[in-house]
Amino acid sequence: MSKNSPGNFFEDFRVGQVIRHATPRTLTAGDVALYNGLFGGRFAVQSSDAFAKAIGYPRAPIDDLLIFHVVFGKSVPDVSLNAVANLGYANCCFRKPVYPGDTLSAQSEVIGLKENSSRKTGIVYVRTTGYNQDSAPVLEYVRWVMVRKRDEAAPAPGDHVPRLPTALDPKLLGEACPEINIASYNLTLAGSPHRFGDYEVGERIDHVDGVTVEEAEHQIATRLYQNTARIHFNQFVEAKGRFGRRLIYGGHVISLARALSFNGLANAFHVAAINGGRHVAPLFAGGTVFAWSEVLAKAELPGRADVGALRLRTVATRDRPCANFPDKAGDDYDPAVLLDLDYWVLIPR
Repeated sequence: MSKNSPGNFFEDFRVGQVIRHATPRTLTAGDVALYNGLFGGRFAVQSSDAFAKAIGYPRAPIDDLLIFHVVFGKSVPDVSLNAVANLGYANCCFRKPVYPGDTLSAQSEVIGLKENSSRKTGIVYVRTTGYNQDSAPVLEYVRWVMVRKRDEAAPAPGDHVPRLPTALDPKLLGEACPEINIASYNLTLAGSPHRFGDYEVGERIDHVDGVTVEEAEHQIATRLYQNTARIHFNQFVEAKGRFGRRLIYGGHVISLARALSFNGLANAFHVAAINGGRHVAPLFAGGTVFAWSEVLAKAELPGRADVGALRLRTVATRDRPCANFPDKAGDDYDPAVLLDLDYWVLIPR
């Protein structure tokens, strides 16, 4: 009996299957520093212990997307080691702040399966929950991923596409954000004078800057999350594959877009939820990522006068500045679009 694992293929999954993922991960200040070095996030709450303590946190929390990527990475060996591509996200809610020294683990439940017409691949839908060392949920989300079949002739293990909400109810937001001392929230140090009331539904913001992705840094970032998907690392194999080269992890684009969004949304310090997301096109090393955002909705949180919620749609592009907001017409996206992400952020009132 072989002691190594080839990973799960599409026909290995069953609806209702629960998978406890290996390798708990203790996050440290070193992980935070490396993540910041790779993406350059500048949000004050995650950058400064002093700033975070002044407004009500015990110390600077770990960036929400680093938490997401680490939990995601736990699931890769069991869910998407044999993935062709990660396709999208929904119903993602941040439940509890995470600080250096906390240990994260993860578990996934298969909630849907759909074989593709080619019979070479299928779509696997999973709900993944990340837990801290006290077994408290810190994050939960649904994702769907295209996975290769081991045997094209094998029967489909199921045919069920789950119904998912288009957006999280604002009443469910804010669990991972303590009550904020607004009097101590220094707008100058945060980098912007704009609060909740300064944004309007329908407003569009060009985040201006662009970041070129290098081959080494996207692999370092993906290793940081212990994400082992072969498509990101193995050029020997991928040279013979669909794209002829390594594919950049889609979460890398999400983190770049979030970091770029500081220019225009500097006070949107906490990602409270991800309603949905789509990786529209692949990104490869050498591409330059730009981003723009639209305010889709605004919401007050029940019982809270300190922060409000903005529902944002952030679009990332490849090699295309966003001054004219490249988007989609009907069902067809502009060829430059990489990512279409719908999410809630909290911002001081």
